[in-house]
Amino acid sequence: MITPAARGSRAGNRATAERWQRLLENAGHRVEVVADYQGESCDLFIALHAWRSREAVARFRELWPNIPLIVVLTGTDIYRHQIEVPEPTLATMDAADALIGLHDRVAEDIPARFRARLVTLYQSAIAPPPAPQHSIDHFRVSVIGHLREEKDSLRAARAARLLPEESRVRVIAAGKAHNAEWQQMAEQETAENPRFQWLGQLDEQGTRELLTGSRVMVISSVMEGGANVVSEACRAGVPVLASDIPGNRGLLGDDYPGYFPVRDEHALATLIHKAETDPEFLQDLESRVARLAARFTPDREQASLEQALALACQRCSERVGTG
Repeated sequence: MITPAARGSRAGNRATAERWQRLLENAGHRVEVVADYQGESCDLFIALHAWRSREAVARFRELWPNIPLIVVLTGTDIYRHQIEVPEPTLATMDAADALIGLHDRVAEDIPARFRARLVTLYQSAIAPPPAPQHSIDHFRVSVIGHLREEKDSLRAARAARLLPEESRVRVIAAGKAHNAEWQQMAEQETAENPRFQWLGQLDEQGTRELLTGSRVMVISSVMEGGANVVSEACRAGVPVLASDIPGNRGLLGDDYPGYFPVRDEHALATLIHKAETDPEFLQDLESRVARLAARFTPDREQASLEQALALACQRCSERVGTG
């Protein structure tokens, strides 16, 4: 399995690769995760990210044309690279015997010829222990993920500025800044906005404690392939306020009431204020994420991985047999 993120990285692709390694090894497979493919042989190859793994996939297909290949489609693959750099991105997808999409809208957002080889997989999360009692002094809103353009990471902070003076909302963000510009913006927002704090990158335990101690979590992304933090929130029973994009609708469903238009801090401020002041609305969100939690279990994710492996092997066998 190849991922663009090196060992030790806390990037989402690396976390996905290592989680899948554990799940596949639980099922009896032997898995090696690499960040640089050197032409090794294997029984099956999984590439995370169609565009960023394009050179590895091309090399693998040239050396080993008769071995099954699975390509995992990320948000930037689907919503940026297949549009901006279609030739290499679609070539990687064409090379795959099976594709994995991380939310149930992916089939609508890729060329029709790929749909027969697509497996929808919901990323899993471990259900954390119950959260301690929430503080009555503030209403914590968390934003979890690397600070970068695709995540629109400071939208919740800007929304917090628009809340009424009596609001108890505190927006706490955790995640590594993508570059110096994002670090400067986060530090400046922390200094100027009394309702916002950026904690930087936390370890797994710290991130879990931030999430479980939150009344709601905001995911404000402009594009997503199916964010694992949504799975984590649902498993933790933490309501989600989500930008209205296919990657979020494909996890939470069309009837979920917690959406706001992309990059619209005014609409997000309205939702945050409603969650803070309307107990029935907050309880409704809590009930909905609790019902969704079963979608994001490790057993279900492992079964989807096995489905993708079986489909890739079947299609490869058919392709080789007719080649």
